[in-house]
Amino acid sequence: MRYMMLIYSNEMPEVSERNYEPHRALIDEATRAGVFVAAEPLAPPSSTTTLQIEDGRTLITDGPFAESKEQLGGYYIFDCENLDLAIEWAAKIHTACTASVSIEIRPMPGMPTLSNADAVPSKSLVRET
Repeated sequence: MRYMMLIYSNEMPEVSERNYEPHRALIDEATRAGVFVAAEPLAPPSSTTTLQIEDGRTLITDGPFAESKEQLGGYYIFDCENLDLAIEWAAKIHTACTASVSIEIRPMPGMPTLSNADAVPSKSLVRET
């Protein structure tokens, strides 16, 4: 099962000011263990654009959707045999972070498999060029 580890922090230094060495070491370790899928930091919340759709209307605003003390700073995706192993890897993320963080572990069950009949898009979904 793939697990996404969402890293939240009250402190959000600029990307250029972050120390990536502990994260690079963790990525190397996870790669050697065969569980690493992906990881990436996110730009600060001040760079966020939020899109909301209400009653068929699209509203675009600058900034995060909700004002919050904790901000999403990045993520890892690991392919682990079970939640216990995912928790072990999440603890290693915590030690790689220099700020106080909270890590949300979320299973990624994948998209349901489509039958051949469902895999053929309807004409209304095909973009003509």
